[in-house]
Amino acid sequence: MAASALAQHPGMTETLTAITRLLVLLFLVSSMSGIGLGLTLPQIIAPLRNVKLIVLAVIMNFIIVPLLAVVAARLLRLDEPFALGLLLLGLAAGAPFLPKVVGIANGDVALAVGLMVLLMVGTTVFLPVALPLLIKGVQVNPWKIARFLTLLMLIPLIAGLIVRACAASLSARARPVFEGLSTGILLLVLVLVMATHFQGVLRIFGTGAIFAALLFAIFSAVAGWLVGGPDLAQRTVLGLGTGLRNIPAALVVSVQNFKDPNVSVMVLVTTLIGILILLPVARLIGRHQVGTLSESHATDRN
Repeated sequence: MAASALAQHPGMTETLTAITRLLVLLFLVSSMSGIGLGLTLPQIIAPLRNVKLIVLAVIMNFIIVPLLAVVAARLLRLDEPFALGLLLLGLAAGAPFLPKVVGIANGDVALAVGLMVLLMVGTTVFLPVALPLLIKGVQVNPWKIARFLTLLMLIPLIAGLIVRACAASLSARARPVFEGLSTGILLLVLVLVMATHFQGVLRIFGTGAIFAALLFAIFSAVAGWLVGGPDLAQRTVLGLGTGLRNIPAALVVSVQNFKDPNVSVMVLVTTLIGILILLPVARLIGRHQVGTLSESHATDRN
């Protein structure tokens, strides 16, 4: 409450907003660098040989999920800032934490890594092009967005890959530092956004935005799951990979291009709801996988 009271002062709000923008940039660079430090090119390329699966993943993430965001916003008649936040997440694919969540579910982690990188690269191209086409009356600079995402996502990722390839011992030491830094910065960003826009966060509970975020997270994950094929490990990757969205990309675009703080608030709230839903689901799938393997081993011994 004290933080929210301070944030209501205009000068303090501007200061906290400027700090939040800087932290979002640092988060993106540190998280992408950490991911690159833990990957090799074979890890990224090998799973992408399943062309049919990758094509389905691209269609789901860059066509179906954005459409789900638009439909949810229109059906529930969301205010424009909340609709924008939901759409930003719909356009931003490739959650950086996807491999970790897939690992919890005992899914195909190698596929998760390759899919994550593919969708991240796709987001840097697709989001700047699609956003101006889908949002009429809202002025955004697609080249500015593309430049930001390239500088803050692709270059740190590539730099991490190069360090991993040339100095594996150095990358092994540096990776936990970058991962811990990115996690800490993200938590700080969440606190600052909630403190700076405390009243806006409270108002979101009476707008239908929470229900829209809930529907968006569930239907996105279900859509990915349904096209994942008969293999449970692959279906898990597609379901989680479609349901979990790229909060760094969505957040940096919202902070840099939209003055209304409710856009960023919607991005954060929707992301949190998605994680709260899908993380327990991943744990349940993981336990089911372990149980299935145990039964299989027991049958083989008999």
